[in-house]
Amino acid sequence: MKRLLIFLCFAVFSHTSLGGPQINVGVVYDYLDGDKSTFLKRVFNGGDSTAFVKVNILEIVYDADGTSREIPLSTQADANARDGLMASPARLIVPANGMQGTRLLYMGERERERYFRVRFVPVVPEKEDEFAVSAEEREDYKKGLSAGVNVLAGYGTVFFVRPKETRYDSVINDVPGQYAIRNNGNSVVVIDEFKDCSVKNEAECQPTTKHHILAGRTFKFDKQAGREYRFTLIEGSATKKFEIKG
Repeated sequence: MKRLLIFLCFAVFSHTSLGGPQINVGVVYDYLDGDKSTFLKRVFNGGDSTAFVKVNILEIVYDADGTSREIPLSTQADANARDGLMASPARLIVPANGMQGTRLLYMGERERERYFRVRFVPVVPEKEDEFAVSAEEREDYKKGLSAGVNVLAGYGTVFFVRPKETRYDSVINDVPGQYAIRNNGNSVVVIDEFKDCSVKNEAECQPTTKHHILAGRTFKFDKQAGREYRFTLIEGSATKKFEIKG
């Protein structure tokens, strides 16, 4: 069960406090369908100063025992030889109360599903960061931040790249005391808005959760008398709602 909580969606890098740039990247799970190679990701800045944002990408690799590792991708210098995900641009200048987008481009084989961590990290621009600003503008920005107490908080998202020939095959096994869904397809299946509530008192519910079932994995839960379990099964663009009695 713990292994099926496969992606911790929130990665925050922060200095302290209030004011300055405040970015928002929207949803933290994104999916690239098998017939697509690019995806537009928008970054919003609800703060009162410009946000200089670096986009960093790591690949999430699962070992045989189900544990995961995040590994760096090869350099973007030679895009023709690249195998994986790249961001274009990888440096964003997002104005206060404005928005900018980066295009996530996948290059490589599509025989199997792959997973990436995409990090959006606001920074104080330095010369080596390759932001299109002058030395004078950099210094003015630093002085503006140092005049108050500021937050520079980043976010991590998870990006799923589906196989070119995507196939869904979710198999349900409903037996006394337990309910299980096995993913016999080749792409991730989502259990969305999973709710565990008392039948007699709908207000008595466990926190709503979201689960991703990787290909070849199983999501299961124990059914208890007097409880009701509700969730939406999402296979690509297809959705189906379930209500299970304990």
